[in-house]
Amino acid sequence: MTIDSVWSYPPQVARPRELDLTGFAVVATDGTVGHVDREADPAGMRHLVVDTGVWVFGKSVLVPAGVIAGIDPGERRVTVACSRAEIKAAPRFRTDSETRDPGYLTSVGAYYHGLPPHDAATA
Repeated sequence: MTIDSVWSYPPQVARPRELDLTGFAVVATDGTVGHVDREADPAGMRHLVVDTGVWVFGKSVLVPAGVIAGIDPGERRVTVACSRAEIKAAPRFRTDSETRDPGYLTSVGAYYHGLPPHDAATA
């Protein structure tokens, strides 16, 4: 994955344009992360804002589209190719304005780009 591709859905992920992911469960390689609160695409930096519930002290996290390993509309589940700990260690998401802040988005993209590849099939 290139630094730019972290913001686009991977080619192997079937993502119908009309499909709204809001409410879908988000599952990492080692367990559930939370659910999709909303999708955003400011300046081509497509990502999900994921509500983690009590798992990360009731906070939300930002997950770039390039980290998504699969979407199962029937199960209403999004699988990501990273661990819960990796998502928890990502740059802190605090306010909605950050979803439009190029500096913040650049730091998130660099973080996820630097993660080692995971085999989502083993999740």
